[in-house]
Amino acid sequence: MTVPTIYSPKFDRPRLSIAGRALAALVAAACLSALCIARILTPSPDGLATHRELGLEPCAFFATTGIPCPSCGMTTSFAWFARGNLAASFYIQPMGCVLAILCAAGFWIGLYIAMTGRPAHRLLKRFNQTPLLIGLALFGLAAWGWKIFIHLHGLDGWR
Repeated sequence: MTVPTIYSPKFDRPRLSIAGRALAALVAAACLSALCIARILTPSPDGLATHRELGLEPCAFFATTGIPCPSCGMTTSFAWFARGNLAASFYIQPMGCVLAILCAAGFWIGLYIAMTGRPAHRLLKRFNQTPLLIGLALFGLAAWGWKIFIHLHGLDGWR
């Protein structure tokens, strides 16, 4: 008695075109560039205004209201993250730390896609993005509240 041969069709995994791979490489390069620039910057000990090293203007929202805007501290947070100090990065601006982590992940994912040609949309289909995006937005609001709190209480900055 012999075991029957089981037929299994060959599954050909779709690959991205050269243009898709180039786009993934561009995303990886952009993410790596942001992290490399952050590494070059010296984090402000006050937790604000690291972006001034890039030749950018002071925050108009902060200058007008005396309260940090939602993105105040992001550059400083990225600079601490690029130095490997996750505690300082999260303390200065929690959303900046999360975005820096996503930027680092974007580099590795973009590099993987560019090298293998495997599309990433298969990963995104596995879960519902709406709760993730809502959660990220709520976390961003909470991070802004944290930034305002530490600034108003004189706790802003990392030394």
